[in-house]
Amino acid sequence: VFIEKGEIFLKTKDLVLIALFAAILCIAAPFSISAGPIPITLATLAIYLAAVLLDTKKAVAAVAVYLLLGAVGLPVFSGFSGGIHRLIGPTGGYLIGYLPCAFLTAFLIEKGKRFWSYPLGMILGTAVLYGFGTAWYCLQSHTPFSAALPACVFPFLPGDALKIVAACTVGITVKKVMKKSD
Repeated sequence: VFIEKGEIFLKTKDLVLIALFAAILCIAAPFSISAGPIPITLATLAIYLAAVLLDTKKAVAAVAVYLLLGAVGLPVFSGFSGGIHRLIGPTGGYLIGYLPCAFLTAFLIEKGKRFWSYPLGMILGTAVLYGFGTAWYCLQSHTPFSAALPACVFPFLPGDALKIVAACTVGITVKKVMKKSD
């Protein structure tokens, strides 16, 4: 990123990386398994990888591009769906929660620069995602928080733990290779 006469420009490499991770998210997210009101997808794995391999701004930009593509109707959300109604519906809080998840995860990894910052960033980012999503689900479906937790959070904990292990393992390895090619 560089600034000239007050205008912000992105390098071609930055644009390609943002588009690549938005595309990875668009490919990973639609495939889903029904787990009650909230489907299980690989979207968080793609977000974790973006947070490891990109800086904070680029990771958030990739997620924002994904959300915009889905909002205009491309079938990139779970179950190959799309449209603004998905962002404002009962599961929309999880979709919107991808933004703070990507931000917090990438920010903590970027600032921590130690191995423990990778899983810690992902765990805290996921907690914020769960918070956004569950609160929105409760508001939209008029479900009490105590009933939403077993439906919207608990089934996802084991899978998200596996995704965090996978993202740390793969992401750190790929990051080393990327640094060598720079």
